[in-house]
Amino acid sequence: MSVPSSSRSRIAVLASGGGSNLQALIDHFAALGAQRAGDVVLVASDREEAPALQRARAAGIEALALNARARTAGLLHELATRGVMHVVLAGYLQLVPLDVVQAFRGRIVNVHPALLPAFGGRGMYGERVHSAVLASGARISGPTVHFVDEAYDHGAIIAQWPVPVSPNDSTASLAARVLAVEHLLYPRVVHAVCCGRIRLSDNGGVTGVPPLESAAAFSMGDYVRLRQSLDQWLGT
Repeated sequence: MSVPSSSRSRIAVLASGGGSNLQALIDHFAALGAQRAGDVVLVASDREEAPALQRARAAGIEALALNARARTAGLLHELATRGVMHVVLAGYLQLVPLDVVQAFRGRIVNVHPALLPAFGGRGMYGERVHSAVLASGARISGPTVHFVDEAYDHGAIIAQWPVPVSPNDSTASLAARVLAVEHLLYPRVVHAVCCGRIRLSDNGGVTGVPPLESAAAFSMGDYVRLRQSLDQWLGT
């Protein structure tokens, strides 16, 4: 069923780095075509030279470099003037201002490259996360998608997908496997949030979808079956 453009959510993506999750979101929404529930209308970054901004420009999306004031006291204004309805964090390293969190409660999401609540919090991003996972001896890692609240990596968890940790893993090899799953999981969850299939309830719980099927049936690298499972789960 087609979704009229006037009914689609206007999405802002906040990113600090390369923007591979941004690209996954752009590609997923493009594949959905007229069935997509949202359009990325703004990509903003705290780094003027962030590759994520280059990805936005290449896709014909407004790219905005945020100065110190714009990413704190002025961020809500930047979002409001563009009619943004959902906010997606894609490797954004700044703490989102309280007024933005409050204004977009239940409509702002993040993906973290570990199974929260472990290995999260201030300063835990990128290679630091994967290094900490390896140092801990954990046998399972994987991405977590969650609603954003006032603290780093703390909001209500929407979905997680376990990724086995190999005894021979390096930080780079573990990061690559987790990222491959992020690129499948995150855009589909974002779309489901924009559709209203996934919601944050008044009591802080996540409602609207059944639990994810166990990951035990999927071997790493079987991304076709993983994608099919996620599409069936989320109805995308």
